[in-house]
Amino acid sequence: MRTRAPRFRSRRAGVAASAGAAPSDRVAGTTIADRGAGWSRALTAAYAFMALAAGARAVVQIATEFDAAPLAFTLSAASAAIYLLAAIALRRESPRWWAVGTAACSIELLGVLAIGTWSLLDPALFPAATVWSGFGGGYGCFPLALPLLGLLYQWRRRPRVDPWRISQNT
Repeated sequence: MRTRAPRFRSRRAGVAASAGAAPSDRVAGTTIADRGAGWSRALTAAYAFMALAAGARAVVQIATEFDAAPLAFTLSAASAAIYLLAAIALRRESPRWWAVGTAACSIELLGVLAIGTWSLLDPALFPAATVWSGFGGGYGCFPLALPLLGLLYQWRRRPRVDPWRISQNT
């Protein structure tokens, strides 16, 4: 019969001890990396909510009145896909997912700025509102603030380059 190995670390050390963090990195049982966990979850939840809201709106509009404004409804569906991709990428921990998340937030910001400007300059082209028209005014300008927060979060968790792992080809 196998016995379990005794636990030598306290519950308070938690993730910090198991992750190999130095005791000076621990504050109230968390590591420096864990301090942003609430921020990460809130941002991911916001992106998931926007994916659901934009996706549901696009599905209903495409199913019922696609002929009225095909460009606007297609852009709403595209924004839902970008929100979903960003929500997934922000929860993943690898340099590749960091790049995907940064690209999704950047495309989203460019889309909000471009479609927002375009919808104000040529309102006849957008007979129905999109998620991004009027800089997201239909959603309280939340679509304009969300990519800025996403890019700030991505900048704070950007992958670090280890100078000892850079090889010289000389």
